[in-house]
This record gives sequence, C-alpha cells and structure tokens, in this order.
Amino acid sequence: MKQITATGQSVNEAVQSALKQLDITEDQAKVEVIAEGKKGFLGLFGSKPAIVKVTKQDDPIEKLEKYIRNIVKGFGVDVDLELTVDNKVVTCELSGEKMAVLIGKRGQTLNAIQYLAQLAIHQYADKYHTVVMDAEGYRDRRKETLRQLASRIADRTIQTQSEVKLEPMPSFERKIIHTALQHNPNLLTDSKGTEPNRYVVIKPK
Repeated sequence: MKQITATGQSVNEAVQSALKQLDITEDQAKVEVIAEGKKGFLGLFGSKPAIVKVTKQDDPIEKLEKYIRNIVKGFGVDVDLELTVDNKVVTCELSGEKMAVLIGKRGQTLNAIQYLAQLAIHQYADKYHTVVMDAEGYRDRRKETLRQLASRIADRTIQTQSEVKLEPMPSFERKIIHTALQHNPNLLTDSKGTEPNRYVVIKPK
C-alpha cells in the first residue's frame, strides 16, 4: 500500500500533487487532510501550505484475482484466469486442461470456489459485488441441463399429480428451475430447507 504526504497552496492542489506522484485517480485514493492551509495577509505574510496524506487503495478486483489464483493453485492444475466487471458483477472465466477437477460433480467444486470468492470480495470492496465463476462455458451448459430437467419433472408431476423434490442446489440454480416453470398454469414451485441444503419442490396446483 503506497502512501505519500504532499503540500500545496490549497487542499485540492496538494491532493492533485499526491495523485500525480502516485500515478492514480482520486477514486483509487484515501485522502487525509493534515492541514487546511492558510493564505496569510495579502497572500504573502503568515501563509501556511495545505498538507495532505494520500494512500493508494488496493484494487479489490486485483486482490480477488490473487485470492482465486491461490485457491486454484491448491488443485494442482494449470489454469488461465480472466476477470471482467460489468455493473458490479465480477465474472471469472477459468480455462485450461483438467477443468473437470475444478468443476466437480454437478458443479459443486466450482460453486464452492464461487462462494469463497463472494465472501472475499465483500472484505475487499466497499460496494456490493456479485461473483460468477465459470469454467469452459460450464454455466451455460448447466443452465440448459436444469431447464431440461425442469421440463421432464413438470411432465411427471402433471401425470402423477404428486409433488417432486429436487436435489439441493445453490440459489442461482434454483432460480433457473423457478423461472423455467413460472408460466406453467398447472404447477407450483417452492424452495424449502435451509442453506446449503435448500431444494426446489415442484407440485401440481
């Protein structure tokens, strides 16, 4: 964490001097005003400079990337990692060989990494971010699988007129099931249980 103390005829001038020396923008900085400064008589006699202490804030996205790399390193696989940020949604794309190790059965390992990354960004960033972990397009494939599952279970539920409980899944996957069936006039969907074992129930109206 870089820090510098700068002076100027005004607080703003001192801050701008510090930002230039640190080569950062104001939103990347924490500013502490040590002295407001004083112009003095006729702008000459008794004048005192403004003094500020400016600290370069760590980039939360860079810290998150380092954190994820450390997790992935523990699996002993070579991975390319790319982070993108769009409207407070941080998407982390993993690619490379042996991605199945990082995805895990039904995405459980990938979901666990995503959960840890979500906790980490809450510590690193002042504003709320949502973290999405993906590996070789797994999320899109999983979404389509869940939609097909919802369709099959819907048909079975209507035929048997009995409710069906799905396996526990994270909230964003349960949402896919709910969304896929929300316009079906013959069915109701609900989530039951407590995290991390919360599951979807599909039942006839």
